Amino acid sequence: MNEHIPRLSDIFSCTRCGYCCQGETTVSLNAEDQQRMIAKLELSREQVAEKYWRITDNVVQMKIVDHHCIFYHNDEGCTVHEGRPWRCGQWPLHPSILADENNFLTIRESCPGINQEISYQQFCAILKQLLEHNQQLRC
Repeated sequence: MNEHIPRLSDIFSCTRCGYCCQGETTVSLNAEDQQRMIAKLELSREQVAEKYWRITDNVVQMKIVDHHCIFYHNDEGCTVHEGRPWRCGQWPLHPSILADENNFLTIRESCPGINQEISYQQFCAILKQLLEHNQQLRC
């Protein structure tokens, strides 16, 4: 019997709609995120921090402009996609989906990339398998 090895596309395929980039909050950047972003932007840490980051104590986040992430542009989408934080790459496959079906339903309602044809149980089974093979799953 040939067992089906799940693929990310079984549960999610990004439509690049930008919905996840909207809002008044943004994700925190860890040290690796900061370095990846600096490398992608080809600027000094100081330049990136001044232009793109909101820093409060030891917490570094991307700035918000016109109710969306500073790197999101309607005509281009994420302008720092290869240098985006791992949490952005993780979305919408947030671990909270596995903890509560209501989290899944809320996220699925706002994200057109989530497979609308499978049940919550099917979604979770596939996501768990994917996470077993890749602890920091990126979409």
